[in-house]
Amino acid sequence: MNNQRCSTLFQKPRGRTSIIQCIYVVGFMDLFGVSMIIPLLSHHVKALGASPTVAGIVGSTYGILQLFSSTIVGSWSDVVGRRYSLLTCLLLSAIGYGLLGMSTSIALFVLARIPVGLFKHSLSICRALLSDLVSESERPLVMGHFNAASSVGFILGPVVGGYLTEHEGGFYTSSFTCAAIFIINAGLVWMLPWSETLIHRNETNASNNASKGCHDNNCSKSVLNGSHANSHHPVLAAENDPGSRAAGSHRGGLRWREFSLLQPAWRQLSSVGSKIHMVASSDMWDLFLVRLLMAIAIMLYYSNFSLAMEERFSLKPKVTGYLISYSSTLGALAGFLVGPVTQLYGNNMPALLLHSTVLTCSLILLYAAAPSVWQVLLTSTFFAISTTIGRTCITDLELQRGGVQASGTLIGAGQSVTAVGRVLAPLLSGLAQEFSPCGPPSLGVILALAAVGLLLIRIPKWDGRGMTKTAKL
Repeated sequence: MNNQRCSTLFQKPRGRTSIIQCIYVVGFMDLFGVSMIIPLLSHHVKALGASPTVAGIVGSTYGILQLFSSTIVGSWSDVVGRRYSLLTCLLLSAIGYGLLGMSTSIALFVLARIPVGLFKHSLSICRALLSDLVSESERPLVMGHFNAASSVGFILGPVVGGYLTEHEGGFYTSSFTCAAIFIINAGLVWMLPWSETLIHRNETNASNNASKGCHDNNCSKSVLNGSHANSHHPVLAAENDPGSRAAGSHRGGLRWREFSLLQPAWRQLSSVGSKIHMVASSDMWDLFLVRLLMAIAIMLYYSNFSLAMEERFSLKPKVTGYLISYSSTLGALAGFLVGPVTQLYGNNMPALLLHSTVLTCSLILLYAAAPSVWQVLLTSTFFAISTTIGRTCITDLELQRGGVQASGTLIGAGQSVTAVGRVLAPLLSGLAQEFSPCGPPSLGVILALAAVGLLLIRIPKWDGRGMTKTAKL
């Protein structure tokens, strides 16, 4: 009886499937628009008369703002719901890119980067929304497809941006085009069939009831506004649930309280603070440390790639560009492999993370010691696949251990950790290049080995504390 009921619970409603597909489109368009602008920013800052030092300081503004805002905005999306937080981020980012299109001075350029740095977290909220909509077993597959769709946008964007730049006022045209794309995304999010996305699920087993069965017929979860059940956000309940009848009514027999965006500001701030404190005080330091070590290692791999190819193998920049495009394309396609590989491992994400980390470490070592371009090509092929799988694994494990009720906070915290890596990697790369062109990837090998060692030590302890369901290697 339980098995029959659970098979019904995880049938995808038409509205939920539509949202998932539309979120793929939002992810594609998001990075398509952003990647039109990114290659042009440094040129535009210099054209405004900025010195290299000033250009570097201005360029770091975005990263610093992202570092501090990722966790806060992610937690805020847990409080007010995915729909309104996503709309807010998209619209304010559109304003930022619109201001960028009007920037005729360095001061206006910096002003335009502030709303983007604070609120350009649309992809993180999309990932949190996807984790709300699917079961734990479906999550790696859906996340992989989302990463693939957004990566394709990141590959195609620079082509369009480069074409527009060749015309007069090309940077401003690209900026306004990016702003228009974010407005279109906001319209798409607004029109999604949110009212059809009721998912009945056992609240206490939200992350694992697909494999363990259902034990509570009275608990359910809603993503009507994309928010999870907590003390301020009662879950949707069926009409015949006596405990839900005082909460209000909705066509079709569903009842909920008013949209959580209408909560007092002090209550929103209190909820955000409590969720961030929950993550900060949790025993997840090992996962975040692995994320940081691998983020820096991967950034060190790419940090001086073009220069190293020229100095080590006398490759022309054009050929190096082809090699980078090849690797990026494989990375996008690798998103479609995440689901099958996860099934091959029986959803054993700790084992998959360990093996992908070992593979990434080995490939960075082979690249650092590569005697020929062909070996670099071989390492680039598998490196794109291993890093794509590893990123999906670490995110999935964070959601498993932290609980999907705070998925926005967890994903935001992960992005903040990665932002720390973006700050540290250029510094470490510069120091390592003082010794050799192979210095940055060699340092990356050391950091990746540290991540492997940490996983070997911690994974058995995850088993002992029951932090994951299938962590046995």
